[in-house]
Amino acid sequence: MFRAAFVSLAFCLPILAADPPKKVAAVVESSLKTAGGNIRQFAFDGDADTYFASDGNPGKDDHFTLRFDEPIAVKSIAVTTGRPKGGDSLDNGTLAVSSDGKAFVELATFKDGKATGTPTGKVQTIRVSPGESTHPLVIREFKIESDVPIATFRYPVEFTIDVSEAPEMKEWAEKAVRICERQYPMINDELKSDGYKPATQVAMTLKKDYKGVAATGGTQIVGSVKYFQGHPDDFGAMVHETVHVVQRYRTRNNPGWLVEGVADYVRFFKYEPGKIGPINPDKVKYDGAYRQTAAFLNYVSTKYDKDLVQKLNKAMREGEYKNDLWKELTKKTAKELDEEWRASMKK
Repeated sequence: MFRAAFVSLAFCLPILAADPPKKVAAVVESSLKTAGGNIRQFAFDGDADTYFASDGNPGKDDHFTLRFDEPIAVKSIAVTTGRPKGGDSLDNGTLAVSSDGKAFVELATFKDGKATGTPTGKVQTIRVSPGESTHPLVIREFKIESDVPIATFRYPVEFTIDVSEAPEMKEWAEKAVRICERQYPMINDELKSDGYKPATQVAMTLKKDYKGVAATGGTQIVGSVKYFQGHPDDFGAMVHETVHVVQRYRTRNNPGWLVEGVADYVRFFKYEPGKIGPINPDKVKYDGAYRQTAAFLNYVSTKYDKDLVQKLNKAMREGEYKNDLWKELTKKTAKELDEEWRASMKK
């Protein structure tokens, strides 16, 4: 009897589900400029109705490249070119792969707008070389089967840079926009709301005469050459500005302290946690904006409602923010929460 009971108990033990495999991230690059709103990331967003289109016809050395963060085993690659309603399909050029992004092996040639192939070994980079053409390069979609899942661009976006006033800042600006493009999905997930469609094009300009750090108007980000020359590691400031692009509040009635607080909340608690710095409970206040409000939002979100920031963002985005919203969401006023927050830091 004892043995049977023991065996029965063993079979009742819960089976723990394995964590889903982490998706490998990718970046897309091209020597060709984008035409209109047909951005590069549309070529790997899982939507056959969107596509990349080049501004002008490609030459013999031009390319369109998809690069993974790490080499992975790929079972098959299929690339479809041409516009969804016809035209500009690629009938020459090559599809090549590389395990290190340096040495490429030709995998297939394009015919009737398509190229497919089965690579051997691991792949880190996939490149389309169209060669000289009499029409723009149009890539509708990459389809890739692999042992490890690859993250498609769920929120496609393309940043452009203007460093004409400080050409020496080009390398820094290119790194900044790559970081912001990579953080774009996270930012949109944190601030998502029904019916909202994020911008797909963002312009970043560095100016010598700008006196602050950075500012955003619509999809235009302006940064100070002097500041970023003196603080080259402060990419978080540009992530903060990218949050403003995603917020896209259409009313001026939202409290500025909360608008900036949400941007710093995403920056300091989602992008670079642990870097917010010390908070003095005797001097801070919930509506102090930026880091102060960010820390307050983190406290309230952690204790009362993990979706608090998303709900506040939705209200501001729809022009429905009101002071009573804090009590509706937490059963306490903002001032009561402020007193509780500051008291918690003194314990």
